[in-house]
Amino acid sequence: MKQDSTRNTSYTVDCEDYVHVVKFNPFDSGDSCSLIAYGGNNYVVVGTCKFQEEDAEVEGMQYKTLRTFHHGIRVDAIAWSPETRLDAIPPQIRFCTAASDRKLRLFTSDLQDKNEFKTFDGHSDYINDLVFAPNEGQEMASVSDDHTCRVWDLEGNEKAHFVLRSPGMSVCWHPEEAFKLMVAEKNGTIRFYDLITQQAILSLECEQTPLMSADWCLKNTLKIGAVAGNDWLIWDITRSSYPQDKRPVHVDRARLFRWSRVNENLFATTGYPGKTTTQLLVHHLGHPQPILTGTAAVGSGLTWHRTLPLCAVGGDHKIFFWVTEM
Repeated sequence: MKQDSTRNTSYTVDCEDYVHVVKFNPFDSGDSCSLIAYGGNNYVVVGTCKFQEEDAEVEGMQYKTLRTFHHGIRVDAIAWSPETRLDAIPPQIRFCTAASDRKLRLFTSDLQDKNEFKTFDGHSDYINDLVFAPNEGQEMASVSDDHTCRVWDLEGNEKAHFVLRSPGMSVCWHPEEAFKLMVAEKNGTIRFYDLITQQAILSLECEQTPLMSADWCLKNTLKIGAVAGNDWLIWDITRSSYPQDKRPVHVDRARLFRWSRVNENLFATTGYPGKTTTQLLVHHLGHPQPILTGTAAVGSGLTWHRTLPLCAVGGDHKIFFWVTEM
């Protein structure tokens, strides 16, 4: 839990395995700590974090593992359920994973005796992203290299099925737009689907490929961001289907894009995992240059804290945390 200036990370947590994916819980779990989950080669670890930036009594960062869930296979993506509550009696932890065997697994635990998981079958190729319905948490959506986006209930029944024109890379569900789903495809198209009519209602174009990651801004529903090729791209969906702003940032292709959850002008991007290090860049739309540059040993995954301008990246037996300015 030490301050680590050599890599200019703010904090690091040591892990037993390579970290393929890391995800802060984006929902309020009723506790002053933040929940974080990370996935390795065959397990998922759920823990809590507290930072000195939010609690003066904490020196640096406090991290505690709550439970390790055996997964048996590499974890490719993690989504938290809004039904996760640490202040319930007993507490409830609920999250879903996508794995390299093309299955989804829904885990539910009370951190004591109850530890259940269900496996959802349906995708015929790698699953690249998944998300829970943000308000009730009774459905999930997933996108895959099999050119589909699927919506599931908690029993694993398929509630909707959208055929895509290329691999689905990102899927987003906004709490203020609960009947719409945003799906980003590798061919550079981002579409919004109406979940009532199950029709596409709006599309955005990158005009470049491959689109690897896209995100819907929590603080402003009109803002969409993505990375495609070497560039980040930003849309205001009321103005045009083409990006209003774009900039080349990663020499060897960009990999992930994530909006901050506390500021609509703040976002982070990562480059492709290189032979030794992965570049993390934090950008502010008011600044021409990145406001923070970090490196992580073979980093993967990218996630923002729910209430702080702080992001985390997984890596080789570590999670790296960076605190940035608003």
